[in-house]
Amino acid sequence: MDVLDLPFIRTRHDRAAHRRTEPDVIDRALADPTTRTLVLHRGRLAVVGAGTPRAALLPPSGLPEGLRLFLGEQDGAARLALVLPGDDDPGVPTGADGWAGLRDTAREQVAALAADDDVAVLAHGLAVEAVALAGWHGTHEHCGRCGSPTTVVQAGWARRCPVDGRESYPRTDPAVIMAVVDDDDRLLLGHAAAWAPGRFSTLAGFVEAGEALEDAVRREVAEEAGVTIGAGPGDVVYRGSQPWPFPASLMLGFRARAVSTEVRTDDDEVSEARWFTRAGLLAAVESGEVGLPGRASIARALIEEWYGAELPGSW
Repeated sequence: MDVLDLPFIRTRHDRAAHRRTEPDVIDRALADPTTRTLVLHRGRLAVVGAGTPRAALLPPSGLPEGLRLFLGEQDGAARLALVLPGDDDPGVPTGADGWAGLRDTAREQVAALAADDDVAVLAHGLAVEAVALAGWHGTHEHCGRCGSPTTVVQAGWARRCPVDGRESYPRTDPAVIMAVVDDDDRLLLGHAAAWAPGRFSTLAGFVEAGEALEDAVRREVAEEAGVTIGAGPGDVVYRGSQPWPFPASLMLGFRARAVSTEVRTDDDEVSEARWFTRAGLLAAVESGEVGLPGRASIARALIEEWYGAELPGSW
């Protein structure tokens, strides 16, 4: 099987990691009229477009002060992120139409993929990187060892403690997400206890310390739904990955074969889990009984890969 083609993994830029250690990379980018900047405030992006917003790529001149991060290059031109102070009300930057979250811009990304819109694909790829990096800075302003305020180095890709020189780097939390299928080719979907009624999705959970991905799949399904996944080499199959910076996850998608079908939910995280045939899932979605995750998510891709076609509706 080919790996899933997912909206959040499409990019059109070079991260140019070799430039991060250049001492003047940000200053030179700011002086270059071909540079473009994404602007973030409290986790939201300056965007263009009202109904289907996309991240705005703005010239750096005239923008307010804030934390500047080097995202990479496109055709030799630098791409930056500007993170504005959270306690300010900066207004909408010149050239942008408003503010929107990454989930909102992801809806535009799905349409852009179908239309092969390079501008929207580029903007979204940069936005995913910028939101993840900005979120990390927001929680690492102090040294984890001594508590001293840290300084930003490597064009925003590290923070250094001034006391002992220790550097910290952005980290990502791996999480498994799986389409669980039984020998009758039914799909297992769960309803999280915190969700609104009727929302269902694939099971998922974080990888624990010292744990293999395949073992994480088996453990999470057993914990959340009481279902046993086969132990054979073909019973847990990798299908693709997707960055999910809410705040710092990497979703690793799998197809898993169940060797038991009795469902026993843990009720703390998952309050209901159900097996669906293709006809049963379509009927439940069309009647409004079941709502599925948005089209930008790997969960939706895993569900529709099993189903064999697009399904209507989403959260």
